[in-house]
Amino acid sequence: MTRLDVGPESSVVHPDEPAAALRQAQGPEAGPRALLLEFRAVPLGGVRGMEVHRALPQRDLPMVGAWCFLDRFGPQEARMRVEPHPHIGLQTATWPFVGEVHHRDSVDSDVVISRGALNLMTSGAGISHSEYSIGEDAVPLDALQLWIALPDSRRAGAPDFERHVDLPHIVLAAEEGAEGEAIIVLGELAGVTSPATVYTPIVGAELRIPAGSRIRLPLRPEWEYALAGIEGAASVSIDEPTTIDPQHFLYLGTGRDEVVIGGDTETVLFLLGGEPFEDDIVMWWNFVGRTHEDIVEARDAWEQGSPRFGHVVGHGDERIPAPPLPGVRLTQRRRRV
Repeated sequence: MTRLDVGPESSVVHPDEPAAALRQAQGPEAGPRALLLEFRAVPLGGVRGMEVHRALPQRDLPMVGAWCFLDRFGPQEARMRVEPHPHIGLQTATWPFVGEVHHRDSVDSDVVISRGALNLMTSGAGISHSEYSIGEDAVPLDALQLWIALPDSRRAGAPDFERHVDLPHIVLAAEEGAEGEAIIVLGELAGVTSPATVYTPIVGAELRIPAGSRIRLPLRPEWEYALAGIEGAASVSIDEPTTIDPQHFLYLGTGRDEVVIGGDTETVLFLLGGEPFEDDIVMWWNFVGRTHEDIVEARDAWEQGSPRFGHVVGHGDERIPAPPLPGVRLTQRRRRV
């Protein structure tokens, strides 16, 4: 999905500021955190008129591992019409809860995704795609849209697309009550690995915890993690019990080998985690780069109709134009929590 806002997630440098003020403060030392953040509403408008809530990036938390973007569109009834638009330097992962989405892209993919299936698109140096809901009327929709920043070893490579309908499940041991379950959407959890291709050590997993249960979620101390609320409300036993619900996103930091999660109602959470990313990134519109120049080059290529982004199968000339760049330099954003 394209980002129609280009708001505060992109740092900018004002040329009249003193040089010392231009240097971003280094992030804090690694270690456990218990930072409860809110999903924030993002107005998208246009022909979609969709309700979208964003957990990543946050001003002080731009990434969790290689994860650099998390939107939830829904639950709602809407008519989705996202016309062809470009991406560079990232993978997009679409994980639906309700409804179907028709995905088409410039590597000739033409698929309909529904509950239980993962769409994973790798942009490399450039790809374009579109996303439509099925039919001409508003329909129930609810899904996560996630972006994974590509490392230097892959970000200039060829575009690709994968669809996975048979993802591994694992049991989450219970301290009290019935056992929980995790669907390993991407990466690795508890020694079990998704078939989806990733290029850095990460995990993305849907967690289901029965009402009245307390489950143990195994973690890797060298990785950083966060939990996004999807359904219900659960208490996470960390430094002090912290309740997470569909309006909140809990950053756990590094240095934990497990957390205990439970609640009175059935709860669904989405776990993000991974090895801290190798670089600070510059993210603007639908592009992930390392420098201001990366972004300018990609924007110019899209606006000029460069073959870098190909042509989305089944479409004509329709496309989403790039917004104007700010009149100042885009800079890398570092974690500050």
